Amino acid sequence: MDWQTAADSVPSGFITEANVRALLGKPPATGAWRDGDPVGDRRFVTLGAQLLEAGGSLPSVRIAYETWGTLNDDASNAVLVLHALTGDSHVLGDAGPGHQTNGWWSGIVGPGGYIDTDRWFVVAPNMLGGCQGTTGPSSPAPSGHEWGSRFPYLTIRDQVATQAAFSDAIGIRRWAAVVGGSMGGMQALEWSVGFPERLERVAVLAAPAVSDADEIALNSIQLEAIRMDPGFHGGDYYDAKDGDGPHAGLALARRMALLSYRSPSELNDRFRRTWQSGIDPLGGHGKFAVESYLDFHGNKFTRRFDANSYLVLATAMSSHDIGRGRGGTARALAQVTAKSLILGVDSDRLFPVAAQQEIAAHLGVEAVVIGSAFGHDAFLIEHELVGPHLAALLEH
Repeated sequence: MDWQTAADSVPSGFITEANVRALLGKPPATGAWRDGDPVGDRRFVTLGAQLLEAGGSLPSVRIAYETWGTLNDDASNAVLVLHALTGDSHVLGDAGPGHQTNGWWSGIVGPGGYIDTDRWFVVAPNMLGGCQGTTGPSSPAPSGHEWGSRFPYLTIRDQVATQAAFSDAIGIRRWAAVVGGSMGGMQALEWSVGFPERLERVAVLAAPAVSDADEIALNSIQLEAIRMDPGFHGGDYYDAKDGDGPHAGLALARRMALLSYRSPSELNDRFRRTWQSGIDPLGGHGKFAVESYLDFHGNKFTRRFDANSYLVLATAMSSHDIGRGRGGTARALAQVTAKSLILGVDSDRLFPVAAQQEIAAHLGVEAVVIGSAFGHDAFLIEHELVGPHLAALLEH
């Protein structure tokens, strides 16, 4: 549940006038990728009907995905990389037509990288419910109109079940590794419990075994910010003109979320009480620099994401409980057979390291805890701290 793009997942910095000018135009009703937009590096697979844990189904599902490297003859070198809440399939590559940002994990994945695409065939799908090519609320329903408010409730298990069907469709029965951080880490853990025979290794980065009350509460206020936006129209806003969609609520949700992704020490050390543009914020019309930082990234986010997808995906995160219907966490994790890397960040206030240590204890391994000032987002930023542990997992 992090920034998840290289443009955003960097150390916090001051917002320049050029940054502000880049966002002067009215935001669209949705930042989703839509049919007819440039495809970029995406590929697509269409699956049949997908049954959902809470009941009902999706009659057809399209998965957008990207790959790097070459699949070997026996399909034994495939690595599944799962993105976080606001991510997509563009793990590696430049921004350009079809991709608004550079790849979000280019410091980890690539030729000669920690996940070496000269050796491994890396596959990254956009998750079910997303807004970058995979079926989600902004996708056409059977009626021909966007799903919008009619899109069904999803859980992490629904997303992983769909990923398993996608794996079948592209001819991969068993993954050499399933790797994910944050929401993607929840999915990686679900893979290891729900489909233990289908993966050899698993890496769970900065994710818990269960979303607790604190996480659910954080999600709930972000979602309420979206729902309260007059432009949301109950989730049916796709025909709105630029500037008339739920961009204010989505931007506010993003600003709220950022405060849980970064650590207090990073924000304090970076901004302190500095003013933006030298205009006094005390009784005048100026802003503190940290306020401008949050405003900019919130507004930028509305250009590349969809408000309904945010609702669906954050709600799916709240559903996460690896022990639900399995006799509890301990009994569920006892089913894991994959070689495991469980990694946390000492300054993570979204999913504190105690959550990773709980998983590791049940798996009989030691959690890796990296030291970083960047909080939850460190798994995206601290390549030299995270990467060697991923490389070591893939060597064993």
